Amino acid sequence: MNQGLQTYDYIVFILYFILISSYGIWIYRKKNSNTTNTKDFFLAEGQLTWWAIGASLIASNISAEQFIGMSGNGFRLGLAISVYEWLAAVSLVVVAIFFMPVYLKNKIYTMPQFLKTRYNETVAMIMAIFWLFLYIFVNLTSILYLGAIAINNLSGGTHFHLIMIGLAVFALFITLGGMKVIGYTDVFQVLVLTVGGLITSYIALTVVSEQFGMGKNMVAGFQHLMQAAPDHFKMIFEKPGPGATQKEIEDYSSLPGMAMMVAGIWVAHLNYWGCNQYITQRALGADLKTARTGILFAAFLKLMMPILVVIPGIAAYVLYQNGGLQTQMMTNGVLNQDNAYSAVVGFLPVGLKGLSMAALTAAIVASLAGKANSISTIYSLDIYKKYINKDASDKKIVTTGRVIIILSLLIAIIINWKDTLGIGGKGGFEFIQKYTGYISPAIFPVFLLGFFWKKATSKAAITGIFLGVVLSIVFDKFLPGWMGNDTLLYTAYPTASGSFEIPYLIQMGWVFCFTTLAIILVSLLDVKGQKHENDITEDQGQFKLSNAHLAMAMLVLGVVIALYIKFW
Repeated sequence: MNQGLQTYDYIVFILYFILISSYGIWIYRKKNSNTTNTKDFFLAEGQLTWWAIGASLIASNISAEQFIGMSGNGFRLGLAISVYEWLAAVSLVVVAIFFMPVYLKNKIYTMPQFLKTRYNETVAMIMAIFWLFLYIFVNLTSILYLGAIAINNLSGGTHFHLIMIGLAVFALFITLGGMKVIGYTDVFQVLVLTVGGLITSYIALTVVSEQFGMGKNMVAGFQHLMQAAPDHFKMIFEKPGPGATQKEIEDYSSLPGMAMMVAGIWVAHLNYWGCNQYITQRALGADLKTARTGILFAAFLKLMMPILVVIPGIAAYVLYQNGGLQTQMMTNGVLNQDNAYSAVVGFLPVGLKGLSMAALTAAIVASLAGKANSISTIYSLDIYKKYINKDASDKKIVTTGRVIIILSLLIAIIINWKDTLGIGGKGGFEFIQKYTGYISPAIFPVFLLGFFWKKATSKAAITGIFLGVVLSIVFDKFLPGWMGNDTLLYTAYPTASGSFEIPYLIQMGWVFCFTTLAIILVSLLDVKGQKHENDITEDQGQFKLSNAHLAMAMLVLGVVIALYIKFW
């Protein structure tokens, strides 16, 4: 196995860079005019097809945290980590049916705009600030860090800072073209990452079959994985009992069995896919039919993601347990699960290794570009235009948006230069999920009740936002010390460091429930809540599906049910 990249690999990668850059320039010149307005730049209003919307949703979502972080969790947890992919597909169905009609009916272009329309300016401003901090200091930063780590490992491990700057510049180049360039280049990038991911999974399975004397047989390799690591093909972990090993405890803490299905995992998914500027922005400029088709198309693409990102991690685990990849899985002499994907890529032949790096780069850059554009959109439309320069022209707002894109990427580089946030020590995927989980159970009830309960008030929404964040911190940092490790609400489990933690998906479930209850109670006590003045516009037929959309939704749900029956 040749771990390093060869000349032909770099040629393939450079050709990819030239191709995607040229395509972006062509899209920009073909679909842009000299008078780019705000809706055009930030939303590509009416110009993204259903397939571009679907591909862009996936390209923006599938980034380093999937390829690197989720492969790492595949190494440690196995197929169970696919809950973040397969139930995401179900959540996309819910968003397409119930959320998107509300946004489009009320001409919503940003998430703070929805909060202003439904509640008031204060709620919108608070959440705009929350989102900016979350997107810059957790999402953008972690994607850039994990991406640079992965490509650095593939290229020999000596150019981390240079690679990080290169990724940021590449993303900047695409992002400055606006949402049209992002959306249409994402289509190409999804194609590249899918092909590259499939090739990597194929090679991983054939290497496994060869290592265990079955020749180059992908099916035999997969069957051997199931035989050699049966615990890695369970979707639901059982609650640890007395005498459980630390690994069993840590696995359950990451994915707490049926307990997470009650609320936690759905809060994470529905907030991410339905109340997230970064994601919904792709569809907000389209008509309902196009938006729904694009989102349901994304759900189908989501179903196949474990093949691309989880299977290589499981393959790396089996090989490692049998004496392989001993060097490749180490970082500074310590086993690092996030090295799993780059370790497997090392088996690829010359040229294909470059394609795999191009696929990984495509995922990273697409996600960085989408995130930077969302940061720019929220700041420019919901803060700069409303509070700093109310009379700003479209040209000035777009220019401001481009400056914010540059600044946000620069901040991410500075934070990552010495890994200030400690992303490398936490496992990249779980880092993102945990700290996003501080915000999700506070935000989601505000949106959910705003959609479907007319009595929810602004005062209640503000109460819920701050209460939700405080409760998230209390559950995570203090509650076991105050109430003990085993209560009716939760069980806190020991960590490797000796402290006790409540599984964060269970935390999210309880915080969501308490926050929702608080919003309802405050609304009922608020006189204005008896007849809210800012009801959103609805109509009886907005949730009705066409036959095609109904068929697509049922097919997605059927596949997920079948997968869970198979791998329960």
